[in-house]
Amino acid sequence: MSRGFKIGVLAAAVMAVAPAAQAFEAGDFVVRGGAVHVAPDDSSDSITVGGAPLLGAGTDTKVSVDSNTQLGLRATYMFTSNIGLGVLAATPFSHNINGGGDLSGDVNLGETKHLPPTITVQYYPMPASSAFQPYAGVGVNYTMFFDEQTSDTLNGAVGAAYSDLELDDSIGAAVEVGMDYMLTENFGLNAAVWWADIDTDATVTAYDGTGGKVKTDEFEVEIDPMVYMIGFTYNF
Repeated sequence: MSRGFKIGVLAAAVMAVAPAAQAFEAGDFVVRGGAVHVAPDDSSDSITVGGAPLLGAGTDTKVSVDSNTQLGLRATYMFTSNIGLGVLAATPFSHNINGGGDLSGDVNLGETKHLPPTITVQYYPMPASSAFQPYAGVGVNYTMFFDEQTSDTLNGAVGAAYSDLELDDSIGAAVEVGMDYMLTENFGLNAAVWWADIDTDATVTAYDGTGGKVKTDEFEVEIDPMVYMIGFTYNF
């Protein structure tokens, strides 16, 4: 009997007697952490001041929202080995609000922060014994905006000494796909992607040097971001 054949038989025997590692089972908590990148697919109403395009740009004067990366944390409770309820949280995302459409993207109009807690019902098609665990989910996203600020450029465009920006919170649908690869029974690698329907009504209120209200402009902004996460999984 050759040495290679003996090694092959030994390896097969070890695999046969080794217990299969269980991935996710009913009652498990699955915690995932890592980097989360939000890439808005934004659009907005055309913005005018007194009927004229902002900063003298063309008729398609809009705003855009830049991308941002933060620390993300997700938790899933497994009702069965195939169905779980997932919650997404993250450190606050910070976005610059810039020009869009006919208005140059180099023009900064303001900035905002937001938190996007998201709840999804997740389906895991693979058996619990599989180290590879793809999943898909559908649910709802609630986005809270805060620390909104306008820029001096916007103040000058609306003829104000200073101005306020208010963004309404948003509730919309969310879908996700992802995968875990379990390196041990409790620890693994994770990658996931989401799409969230995030729409907000923006209100800019301008004031003169004495604090008197000059004008108020309102417009709708659709952010609708793709959200990407890569990190680690811990199951207990």
